[in-house]
Amino acid sequence: MVKAPQSLEDAELLDRCDLVGGDFFDAVPSGGDIYVFKRILHDWDDETCVKLLQRCREVIPHEGRLLVVDAVIPPGNDPHPAKIVDMVMMSVLPGRERTEQELSTLLTTAGFTLNQVIPTHSMLCIVECSPA
Repeated sequence: MVKAPQSLEDAELLDRCDLVGGDFFDAVPSGGDIYVFKRILHDWDDETCVKLLQRCREVIPHEGRLLVVDAVIPPGNDPHPAKIVDMVMMSVLPGRERTEQELSTLLTTAGFTLNQVIPTHSMLCIVECSPA
């Protein structure tokens, strides 16, 4: 079930965006000023993440923004839900949760600059990036 169109319509935002299907391993649609990767990078190994981010970098305008919505593992040894999810991801998929520094390295390799990490009320953060 695809919930995005209904959610955007309910929020009266559907007329402000385009929902485009496709395969981001091949290409990312051009023409956007903001691109959102929500819970995408944690599914993949570093090499695949860089390829996906590079597809986005190929089309994003210089003044555009990339928002990565994912867990960011905090420093230190204190318990955190992202650390538990990280163990699950590494045992089930080739992906994993990442620290801010690990995300920054992926983004830099793909041609982006990590601008800021914005915490939310969940374990997810919004990682705001711009083209380098």
